[in-house]
Amino acid sequence: MHRRRPIDRRQLLGLGAMLLAGSTLPRPAQARGDAVELVSLQTMRSDGALTLEFVTQVILPRAVEDALQRGVPVYFMAQATLWRNRWYWRDERIARVSRTWRLAYQPLTSTWRVGLGGLNQNYPTLAEAMATVTRLSQWRLVDLSQIDPDSSYSIDFSWRLDTSQLPSPMLIGLIGGSEFSIGVERSLRLE
Repeated sequence: MHRRRPIDRRQLLGLGAMLLAGSTLPRPAQARGDAVELVSLQTMRSDGALTLEFVTQVILPRAVEDALQRGVPVYFMAQATLWRNRWYWRDERIARVSRTWRLAYQPLTSTWRVGLGGLNQNYPTLAEAMATVTRLSQWRLVDLSQIDPDSSYSIDFSWRLDTSQLPSPMLIGLIGGSEFSIGVERSLRLE
C-alpha cells in the first residue's frame, strides 16, 4: 500500500518554477547512483531493541568539495521510519529516527571536523571524515516490545546532504536540482 509523504514547500516552489520555465523534472535521489551508493543496509535485534546498520559510498561533487574547502559547513542526514503494514488503512508509523552530521574544514589546523550532536571529532583527511558520516552501526530504531510478531513491517531509509541547513546565499539556485542534491533512499521489509 502506498503511503502519502508530506510535500516540502521548497520542493513545491521549485517544481512550479521549473514547470513555468519549461524545464524537465529532476531525477529522484535513487537515480543518482553516480554520487551515492548504498553498500549495505540491515536490521538486527540486540539488547531488546531493533537496530539498523548502514554503509554508503559517496563521491562528493566538485561544488560540495569547493564549498567545504572555503569553510562552509555541510550537513548530512540519515533518517529511518518504521511502518506497520495495514491492508485496511494507511500504514501506521511506529517510529522515526534521524541523525545529522556537520562536516566542516578547519583551515587554521588543516583538519576536518565532524560533529554529531554536541560531540566533535577531528580528522586529518576528508576521506577519513566522510567515513564517519557515511556509516553507522547499532542505530536504535525501536524497542522490541513495540513490535507485534504477527504483523508485517517495513523500513524507509534515506541518507542525503541536507541543503536546508546551507547558508542562505547558497540556497539561491539550488531548488531546480544541483550538485548539492545528493542522497539515496531505500525501503526494507522487516523479517
